[in-house]
Amino acid sequence: MLKAEYASHAALVTGDDGAVADFVDSRRNALYTRFYELEIAPAMLRVFLPDHPTPLIELDAASGVLPDGVMWIDMLSPTREEELFIEAITGIMVPTPDEMDEIETSSRLYTEDGAIYMTATLATGIMREAAESHAVSFILTPKHLITVRYAEVMSFDRFAGHAERTPVLCETPAMAVVHLLDAVVDRLADSIEHIGREVDAISRQAFKRARQSGVSQRLSNLALQSLLVRLGSAQDALSKARDSAVSLSRALGYLAYAAPRDANLGPHIKSLTRDIASLTDHATYMASNMTFLLDAALGLISIEQNAVLKIFSVGAIVFMPPTLIAGIYGMNFEKMPELQWQLGYPWALGLMIASAILPYVFFRWRGWL
Repeated sequence: MLKAEYASHAALVTGDDGAVADFVDSRRNALYTRFYELEIAPAMLRVFLPDHPTPLIELDAASGVLPDGVMWIDMLSPTREEELFIEAITGIMVPTPDEMDEIETSSRLYTEDGAIYMTATLATGIMREAAESHAVSFILTPKHLITVRYAEVMSFDRFAGHAERTPVLCETPAMAVVHLLDAVVDRLADSIEHIGREVDAISRQAFKRARQSGVSQRLSNLALQSLLVRLGSAQDALSKARDSAVSLSRALGYLAYAAPRDANLGPHIKSLTRDIASLTDHATYMASNMTFLLDAALGLISIEQNAVLKIFSVGAIVFMPPTLIAGIYGMNFEKMPELQWQLGYPWALGLMIASAILPYVFFRWRGWL
């Protein structure tokens, strides 16, 4: 892990010997070069000052100065220069993308040099039918809240707009982090509600039968394929939402443990924890409902396949007696009374037609067609 490696060498760096620092910087620069090739989001460094006429402003790292009174520093796809600037000003280590993507709890939730590091997986794009998961780091220090992300997260923009109208939300770094997490949970709830509406629409489509002139119409192959595609998309979005809920629950649990007692975050954290628990329960119910819908869709596909096979089977049975009659009268025997009969040909045709109609009528009478 690069974080542990960097931390272990950082203590050895002095003003006279920069070899270790050059080695670590080269490793980190290699990681960022590989990551930025993805071009996930444009770099942006925003800071929030509650007492400023324009609370949310963009900051240029080249200035080398952090305004007084900054409570929240939002780093979106930060460049190496921006990371060095924040690390020098705040004294914390900004996690790399590879570190943020690690799944073990010890690498996502820890305290280092008085700063609380929490990395959560957030689901994005669910409302746009393009569900993705991205790791976001929350770093809480006595003076600042620092967020690091490499993707656009709608809840961050919503919270920023709300905080501009109500600066008291970012009165302290601790209050800023709980209100930001509250915005994230609200957005997650909206996403799960969107998935619920999509599941309801899939359910209606799966069991709908258009009736025209009293005749039930079966679903077409394209409609069944659409059901499976939509169901798979909803399942993917729901799995990402559940993963996000679990990750946020762990982050809140660690925040309740590690946050300073004088911050009075207990009631806020308990409320958010209850909200996430209710979202998790609802997501679990939706997952079971989607499993039922998947079984139902596969059952409908099986029924449609059986209906096609039934048509071929009935057709074969209907044409079997006429074929038998035609085969009998097609035999080349000398003594066949019907061959010399003037009405023999109409008799054979009528007999074949009757032998085809009678099985069809019988099947309809028994309800097999």
